[in-house]
Amino acid sequence: MTQTLHFVDLSKPPKKHDKALFYDSQRESRPFINPDNDGEHYYDGKNMALFEEEMDSTPMVSSLLNKLANYTNLTQGVREHEEAENEDGVRRVPQMGTFIGVYLPCMQNILGVILFLRLTWIVGTAGILGSFAIVSMCCICTLLTAISMSAIATNGVVPAGGSYYMISRSLGPEFGGAVGLCFYLGTTFAGSLYILGTIEILLTYIIPTATLFEEGAAMPNNMRVYGTCCLVLMALVVFVGVKYVNKLALVFLACVILSIMATYAGVIKTLIEPPEFKICLLGNRTLKNEKFETCAKTKVVKNITVTTDLWPLFCDSEYPNATCKEYFISNNLTEIQAIPGLLSGVIKDNLWGNYGPAGTLIEKESQPSAPVKETTTDISPYVFNDITTFFTLLVGIYFPSVTGIMAGSNRSGDLRDAQRSIPIGTIMAILTTSFIYISCVVLFGACIEGVVLRDKFGYSVKKNPVIGILAWPSPWVIVIGSFFSCCGAGLQSLTGAPRLLQAIARDGIIPFLQVFGHGKSNGEPTWALLLTVGICEIGILIASLDAVAPILSMFFLMCYLFVNLACAVQTLLRTPNWRPRFKFYHWTLSFLGMSLCLSLMFICSWYYALVAMVIAGCIYKYIEYRGAEKEWGDGIRGLSLNAARYALIRLEEVQLHTKNWRPQLLVLCKLDSDLAVKHPRLLSFTTQLKAGKGLTIVCSVLVGTYMTRGNDAKTGEQNLKAVMAAERTKGFCHVVVSSNLRDGFSLLIQSAGLGGMKHNAVLMAWPAGWKQARDSSARRNFIETVRETTAAHQALLVAKNIDRFPDNHERLKNGFIDVWWIVHDGGLLMLLPFLLSQHKVWRKCKMRIFTVAQMDDNSIQMKKDLQMFLYHLRLDAEVEVVEMHDSDISAFTYEKTLMMEQRSQMLKQMQLSRTEREREAQLIHDRNTASHSATNDKAAGATPDRVHMTWTKDKLVSERNRQREGMAVKDMFNMKPSQSNVRRMHTAVKLNEAVAKKSHDSQLVLLNMPGPPKNKKGDENYMEFLEVLMEGLDRVLLVRGGGREVITIYS
Repeated sequence: MTQTLHFVDLSKPPKKHDKALFYDSQRESRPFINPDNDGEHYYDGKNMALFEEEMDSTPMVSSLLNKLANYTNLTQGVREHEEAENEDGVRRVPQMGTFIGVYLPCMQNILGVILFLRLTWIVGTAGILGSFAIVSMCCICTLLTAISMSAIATNGVVPAGGSYYMISRSLGPEFGGAVGLCFYLGTTFAGSLYILGTIEILLTYIIPTATLFEEGAAMPNNMRVYGTCCLVLMALVVFVGVKYVNKLALVFLACVILSIMATYAGVIKTLIEPPEFKICLLGNRTLKNEKFETCAKTKVVKNITVTTDLWPLFCDSEYPNATCKEYFISNNLTEIQAIPGLLSGVIKDNLWGNYGPAGTLIEKESQPSAPVKETTTDISPYVFNDITTFFTLLVGIYFPSVTGIMAGSNRSGDLRDAQRSIPIGTIMAILTTSFIYISCVVLFGACIEGVVLRDKFGYSVKKNPVIGILAWPSPWVIVIGSFFSCCGAGLQSLTGAPRLLQAIARDGIIPFLQVFGHGKSNGEPTWALLLTVGICEIGILIASLDAVAPILSMFFLMCYLFVNLACAVQTLLRTPNWRPRFKFYHWTLSFLGMSLCLSLMFICSWYYALVAMVIAGCIYKYIEYRGAEKEWGDGIRGLSLNAARYALIRLEEVQLHTKNWRPQLLVLCKLDSDLAVKHPRLLSFTTQLKAGKGLTIVCSVLVGTYMTRGNDAKTGEQNLKAVMAAERTKGFCHVVVSSNLRDGFSLLIQSAGLGGMKHNAVLMAWPAGWKQARDSSARRNFIETVRETTAAHQALLVAKNIDRFPDNHERLKNGFIDVWWIVHDGGLLMLLPFLLSQHKVWRKCKMRIFTVAQMDDNSIQMKKDLQMFLYHLRLDAEVEVVEMHDSDISAFTYEKTLMMEQRSQMLKQMQLSRTEREREAQLIHDRNTASHSATNDKAAGATPDRVHMTWTKDKLVSERNRQREGMAVKDMFNMKPSQSNVRRMHTAVKLNEAVAKKSHDSQLVLLNMPGPPKNKKGDENYMEFLEVLMEGLDRVLLVRGGGREVITIYS
């Protein structure tokens, strides 16, 4: 027979001839190739048939790379669906570069309302040096944060979601949710700040006549009314569509850039020709010059001296003979340049700060002034401080002007290469804006008169913004530019904040926020927008830009603090996944940034800082307690693992002191045939005993092999976890599969736990049905567990009638926990009632201690000694000494012992008969085997040797006869009990009588558990003794010490 072999190149698609050749072997290929693919395409793509069954869980490298290549990090709701898809329905690939996508948005967000409305006032109040310190601190803080953010942003693909995504995935859901909500609140209050800035510009500089209420104390009401209207209008624009906001973004950015360029142009112009803005001083006091043109008391008109418009401000009439204020009469009016210019030397006067309480008049110290005792308190003609000023307040007001560094990372979904663009664009934007701020601080101080700088609203320069009178060609450039800049920033805040809240809600980590994850059909977050508008309105009702600024400073600083913390934690842990492309970071920089953020929080406002931290802490604990479980591979989990490893190593190094001893429980649970927990109350009792402290390991054993019962083991673990959660048992659970229960429990007793966190006590339920069981496995397992825990120096707690123990919802109103202290084995008996009394179930139960006195003991002295011992142990308990006199062994005891031994003998006979049947089956098998081998030997011509069998027929017959003869001599019903068994039964009966008499109404009885006999022949009797000892008692806990002291009288 000739065979022809055909070799086919598997690297190429199979040819038609090759397919026909292998078609006949289709049936043989079925285990590896899908039999449904008939026809010509049957063998296509089968080069990797060997791995076919793993394709579902482990895709081919080619398909994985294909998915990565087609990956777009756009998420639903980031932009409107009209923009997210082209007309043919294909999603657009992000095309934004570093300049357009990161640099310009960051610039627009950082430069804003504070620069135009408050920076000149900050320079005037804090001085050039103080302002330089404020600006430097804030800019260094944001720069360090940007370095940390760049490291996190370049450590893998950053989907749309920006800063919240980075923090939550780096620090875990608890920190992520807390910081995410802080960032959301900061962004929302930023919207309030920008709207208040818009209204301030509108009512102060553009349309001063539009006020609904009179100026002065009623000015905040104007801010509230117009601010609310502006908020509603902006919310409607955002609701209609984000694309309108995006289209206007370029206009707003152009306004900001033009305003800054106008300011620099004005500074340069002061070198050539200072602006013609004059301020009027009365003595050394600055006057509001919006109501008069001439800075003089009188003027000559047609050779007649008349009073000016300024006269009625200080006199009771416009006539020269009117009664005027004394300070007006005593001091002269002086007119000086508002902007002396760069070369004027005014920088020397503006170096140092000039703080003061609210109502302080703004005075030029170098100007002469006649001191006059004021009789009136009217300061309305003068320029004065509207609020009390101090350094830390200025830090809080200024900090919002450096926020906005997250704008680039928030647009990560729109960037062509986010990992390259975010670090470069953000850091360049911070460096640029820092240069602008620092240069502005120096230039303002070098160009503008000090009293004008301290004039917050520009009252001394005809109600123009101070930065506006410096700008060239006109103050209106600044007014219009800052107005549109604030409008744009407010719209962007109202656009970004709802999306941030929607991202948090969709993560599902905060259950009560889930409603805000929904929106319009195109993904617009409608409900989140409504909540944002509501919170924004709170900021507007405050009606003061200076009061709102520190609030959002807190929330942004907390966000930046956690960005730095995330980077520091990841760097120090050296997690394998921490491989940022941005290399210019170090954990010390992150730590410095974190420290600076925390310091700035308390510098700005210590009480706001505490409130922000409490809010973040409450959110953290809420997510920890109620939030959905998320595993994001975060750094805090890695930190926990490192801390746990360190603590475990330290625990193992030092021997545990008696004062630190607490029961670390290994709870041996049984699962029924449905893999449900057989005794849930065992876990209730564990919770009551532990009160959530220390180590608890809940274990169970399934009989079989892991390959066949692996899924059952997982199901059993899930059921255990469910019961543990229901019973509020804090701990770990584990289900092992073993060939038999005995080996499984033995392995758990030996190896459960890790390092210093190993169990020192075993808790199990009493095997109630051991008498009714057909085999003796339950009894043997129990006794072997007792022996093994003793050998391992572990305590053992055995609960009888565990299903009658109270659950965690019950409250025992009264009653006793009785301790029967027969032998001292470490003091565990006295410690357990104290631990139970810490739980609300047993809290109202009193503790009683009974001890047994023999005939030759002094029971009175024993009681005194025991009371003193308990006093030193700081335990409150009643003490009673029970005297047990020597008495004759009763007929009842004798009869009970006899019945016990007869039962044991009967069980042995039953076991023996079963063994005989097995031996007979073995005999038949051996005989068949022997005859078969003898036949084979004869056929081979060999002489068969004698077959040696374990059981021959003769041996079996002789063994049976011997046993029958033995039973004839000693009839089961005529046997006499063993003397040692009678004595043990006597002890059990007498002790049970005493316990039943004294503790029949107790809520719980704790008894010393006697050890099993060293000779294993008495095992069956041992269980009987324990049954007699506990007879008639409802709830019993047998306690066997681990061979070490667990309670001490020393502090």
